[in-house]
Amino acid sequence: MSEKVGVGIVGYGFASSTFHAPIIEAVPHLQLNKIVQRNSNSANERYPEIEVVKDVDALYRDDAIDLVIVTTPSTNHVQFVRDALLAGKHVVVEKPFTTTFEEADKLIELAKKQGKVLSVFHNRRWDGDFRTLCKLVDSGTLGEVKEAIFRWDRYIPEADPEKWRDSNVLGSGVLYDLGVHFLDQALCLFGKPATIRAEVRTLRTSGKGDDYFDVTLGYQSGLSVNLQSSVLAREPGPRYVVHGTYGSFVKYGEDPQEEALKAGGTPVDPDWGKESPERWGELNTTMNGLHLSGKVETVAGAYQAYYQNIYETITGCADLDVKPEEAAMAIRLIELAHKSNREGRTIEVE
Repeated sequence: MSEKVGVGIVGYGFASSTFHAPIIEAVPHLQLNKIVQRNSNSANERYPEIEVVKDVDALYRDDAIDLVIVTTPSTNHVQFVRDALLAGKHVVVEKPFTTTFEEADKLIELAKKQGKVLSVFHNRRWDGDFRTLCKLVDSGTLGEVKEAIFRWDRYIPEADPEKWRDSNVLGSGVLYDLGVHFLDQALCLFGKPATIRAEVRTLRTSGKGDDYFDVTLGYQSGLSVNLQSSVLAREPGPRYVVHGTYGSFVKYGEDPQEEALKAGGTPVDPDWGKESPERWGELNTTMNGLHLSGKVETVAGAYQAYYQNIYETITGCADLDVKPEEAAMAIRLIELAHKSNREGRTIEVE
């Protein structure tokens, strides 16, 4: 492996142009060489030095491409991931990993057979608010966590059925799109649940795909983790509410990195990922006999850490942070959530 890891991206839609390309460009030793953009050359407006190609085979045939990033709609991830692995490339795929657990399992086995790194872009593990919550839970600041509520609110009163996210094909809808992030965070923080119960609905008359979910994960310890999202929340609720035996943590707002990326920023900018004090979360707890109440400075977000880990894993310097087996488990929970919704009952997690 050369000092630089050559990178090619399949697709240049919102995910690629907002998240992947700018972050890859900010990580030393990752060299973005090619982007597959079939209907335009707009990628060259921001990256004039990068070759824009129309055929994905141009990535597979290029020996200078070590890593392929798949950013196509989730409904066709499997084909591109499989072909890239068979071409001898390492692969990062945009979330959700696949539309079914069976598909994910087969891709994992193929990656093992090929001896290649396979990972899913669960960048929300590096949201500043989630990193802060992890530190509070891991340090025991909240005591034993008994209840957690993660909520992702948006106000988009009209759906666009022409967009795949608002369609009713398998892999579309807000549970696959946003819910998979919360499921990944819950798995990271608390592990695999024992049960799942879900309500998944379509609120907008103009929509075809689900745009609301209320999913509750139950744990043997008695912990309840509730994951919620609605596209008709004009007044958003708190992002995180976590209650433990010592105290509580409440955090409003979303991580600032996405808006910064949309505005053309990159992780090399000064103070990247930092939140202003008025957006910090509130902590109310007791430690060592002292009552503590007030704001907690949000740990800086760091999406670039995901791709830095990918580089270090490919070059044999680190273990993979986002393992495909973890991403596959999130897909399995989505399948079980839909089953729970259809049958109107709590489902045991195998």
